[in-house]
Amino acid sequence: MKVYKTNELRNIVLIGGAKTGKTTLSESILFECGVINRRGSIEDKNTVSDYREIELERQNSVSSTVLYAEHKGHKINIIDAPGFDDFIGEVVAGLHVADTAFMVINGQNGVEVGTEINWRQTKAIHAPVVFLVNHLEHEKSSFEESLRQLKTQFGASVTPFQYPVNEGHSFNAIIDVLQQKMFKYPATGGKAEVLDIPADQKDKAEEMLNSLIETAAENDEALMESFFENGTLTPEELAKGLKLGIMNRGMFPVLCIAAKPNYGVDALLDFIVSYIPAPNEMPGRNTKEGKALNFNPADPASALIFKTSVEEHLGEISFFKVFSGEITEAMDMVNGVNSSKERISQMFAVAGKKREKLEKVVAGDIAAAIKLKNVRTNHTLNSPKTSGDVIEPIEFPAPKITMAIKAKNTSDDEKLGAALTELQKVDPTITVEYSKELKQIIMRGQGELHLNIAKWHLENIEKIQIEYYAPKIPYRETITKPAKAMYRHKKQSGGSGQFGEVHMLIQPWSEGMANQTEFPIRGTETYDLSWGGKLVFNNCIVGGSIDARFMPAILKGIMEKIEEGPLTGSYARDIVVNIYDGKMHPVDSNELAFKLAGRNAFKEAFKNAGPKILEPIYDVEVMVPGDRMGDIMTDLQGRRAIIMGMDSEGNYQIVKAKVPLAEMNRYSTALSSLTSGSGTYSLKFAEYSMVPGDVQTALLKAYEEQEKEEE
Repeated sequence: MKVYKTNELRNIVLIGGAKTGKTTLSESILFECGVINRRGSIEDKNTVSDYREIELERQNSVSSTVLYAEHKGHKINIIDAPGFDDFIGEVVAGLHVADTAFMVINGQNGVEVGTEINWRQTKAIHAPVVFLVNHLEHEKSSFEESLRQLKTQFGASVTPFQYPVNEGHSFNAIIDVLQQKMFKYPATGGKAEVLDIPADQKDKAEEMLNSLIETAAENDEALMESFFENGTLTPEELAKGLKLGIMNRGMFPVLCIAAKPNYGVDALLDFIVSYIPAPNEMPGRNTKEGKALNFNPADPASALIFKTSVEEHLGEISFFKVFSGEITEAMDMVNGVNSSKERISQMFAVAGKKREKLEKVVAGDIAAAIKLKNVRTNHTLNSPKTSGDVIEPIEFPAPKITMAIKAKNTSDDEKLGAALTELQKVDPTITVEYSKELKQIIMRGQGELHLNIAKWHLENIEKIQIEYYAPKIPYRETITKPAKAMYRHKKQSGGSGQFGEVHMLIQPWSEGMANQTEFPIRGTETYDLSWGGKLVFNNCIVGGSIDARFMPAILKGIMEKIEEGPLTGSYARDIVVNIYDGKMHPVDSNELAFKLAGRNAFKEAFKNAGPKILEPIYDVEVMVPGDRMGDIMTDLQGRRAIIMGMDSEGNYQIVKAKVPLAEMNRYSTALSSLTSGSGTYSLKFAEYSMVPGDVQTALLKAYEEQEKEEE
């Protein structure tokens, strides 16, 4: 492949809901550009994009696919993103490296849930958007209704650049408003016959063109002046105005296609080359230190790894976009995140399984490298001159579902750990950690489907049988009133024995509280507990009843019990411990004796200090269509939610609430059921709060039964 200059590159991402035809469109683009010589289909399981085993089985995309095409002296990098919200991380990564998003609309259904979800992602990063109304060959398709919905949902800046002449089963022609021509397609699809616009469409097409010219002029002052002076714009001025409008989200073009019969794809490719901005026409990207990378080939090289995949026979593949400079084969680079040295041994332009070797990749281009040693998604590769630069990373969405995971066969535990580590490399929206507190492996993802696909991978590719189950809730324990206790540890078994006696007063800790005044305080140690809250340890011993050298042992015993709370085994927090008296033995006292005495005295005092269980409370935002609000509110109240407020965004309502984590298990599934898939939500830890009395009683009972079973 020739080396394309930055201004000859176009980077696009195909987004939209499931079943809108993105993969079929990709297939037609590759066919039109000669990358493949035969178009595959989803039904025949032979498309370039959906080549992974799980995609062939499900007949839909679960991962984005990086593709390329060459058209009229330009290279078009294409990212075909999945349509289901569970794989939104693939969309987010694609949007961060593409320069324009092409939102594919099913002309039979108009604006769908996936359309709205993806739109919010484009809006968050101010990405240009072009709408492609697809499936116009179907009887139930309606371009006008789709256009109406797009304008209603996304505003007056939604602007048709084309419209179909005879959509439905007889669809084979498109009016191109810019060129004032009709494209008529043969039954086999492909290249259109370019004709004059029929007389009955002429007035409509001219009116739309005048509107386009006026809209284009509004994007630049000089163009506006030219428009007022001449009443129109030259073709060059029009192209400039349209490109500016697209770049600045002042205009969202609407084009017509029928991807399956291959109608409109040739015109789409021409549109991409003519009106979609090149990388160096778009804003650059900053490093964490604020240094701007503006796609200048003369600058030192910097590239962002935006996707990692593992392919049979090749191993790990790292997909990257060059934000400055040029990368050549056999070039030595430095990972800005971990300082590891990497040699770019081989680079490819990739179209699914098809790979074309590259000797050089310039600023703005997208390519893939193999055999990198210590590179992950969101890492930056730099030339040695700028080895410490780190490009601002992609912000992936926070997890929405949490499950505990374990291997069905304990002999697979080590293998499972390694497989989960590799899984996180490929999919950054999956997080896995071992919780020492819960004694579980915790796995988080974007939804139940997301985790089910991960399960399929572990069982079918890694050959590890696993099971998901509800994770334990990380409760906390605390006290509500002061209490005293003493404990004497005494053990004699021949020779020297063990003796230690500890008297303590414990009380609740709160910010700004006055320390107890019942006993003189000789020394205070305050500990910020790693799981939240504090422990204040006061030495109130007078007269030497306990030697100072035994105080660390007492503290150690208390810490052990705090890590295994007396009520449910959960971490305890926010407690002041005052050691005010005790006894020693000149021979039998030792650190172990006082550790055990301190541990048991704390346990007794805790039970008499009005112990309470705290539960994690999360801030939850639920976005749903207005007509589903009643169902959502009822469901949230059934989950012990406290409604904090409501807001609106377009046709959607946003409910803000505080909800106990214990009530959010499988909420993504419930929300999808209540809203027919149109609802989304986010959650973020807010605070710990005391559980209601009936909940605490149930938790204590469950813990007692669990302990009996383990005895």
